Amino acid sequence: MFDESKNPPPRNRLDRFIRQFRYPAYLIALIVLYSVVSTAIGLALTPALWFLSHWVPWTTSFPGWLRWPLLGTGLGLSFFLSGFSLLIVIPIYNWFLPTRIRPFKGTYFTLAALPWFIHNGLFYLVRYTFLQYVTLTPPGLWFLRAMGMKIGERAFINTYLISDPCMLTIGDDVVLGGSVRIFAHYGGGGKLVIAPTFVGNKATIGLNATVMGDVWVGAGATILPHSVLLPGSRVGDGETWGGVPARRISREEMDRIKQEIQGISADDITPKSQRVH
Repeated sequence: MFDESKNPPPRNRLDRFIRQFRYPAYLIALIVLYSVVSTAIGLALTPALWFLSHWVPWTTSFPGWLRWPLLGTGLGLSFFLSGFSLLIVIPIYNWFLPTRIRPFKGTYFTLAALPWFIHNGLFYLVRYTFLQYVTLTPPGLWFLRAMGMKIGERAFINTYLISDPCMLTIGDDVVLGGSVRIFAHYGGGGKLVIAPTFVGNKATIGLNATVMGDVWVGAGATILPHSVLLPGSRVGDGETWGGVPARRISREEMDRIKQEIQGISADDITPKSQRVH
């Protein structure tokens, strides 16, 4: 059962309708979103279909052993043509539609959650189809910025597992390792919290780490691979955090971990005069 006491007061009649008729309102929103996304897909496919309408007749003049590879190549080119078109179409839709997300704490079925729903619905269309093909490329960075993600100079973003891009800030010289999951929301039990996520200059987020909503990572900090920064985590400048959930790791502990990884025991680095026998 959803706890309405966690919600701010209703804004208007539409907000009251969404809260009172949760699942019908959700179904309506889903149908509308699918319809809108279908038009975006159609626009993105238009250049590819135009290209194929010229490419396919051109291949008829070639013998069969050559025509089929040419047809396959044409299909491959049309895939990338539609993908790059999608990178342009979706930010335009995101600009015109009500996708201006603001920090929020309440339940899912509210008018305040609708922009978050639409924004991610549009973004996921690219994330799950084409974004991984342009990760670490200028078009990929351009798309993330066009969707509202604030990205500093020389940032290295080696992941497409992103949500809520308009609520993410990545500083200069930041490294997001492979398959890092970063987003600006969390929830459970019907509650939704949307809060900005910030990664400071020259910070490093290791391979497969997870950075959740309402997390701040200070300048020059390091998050070890496979770690999970829970909501509310505040990583200080230059600190190293690791684990599930992630916690601060002191320099001494980090040095000991490195020695263990390298197979160096304490006796190997302690002078003989200081060893206890």
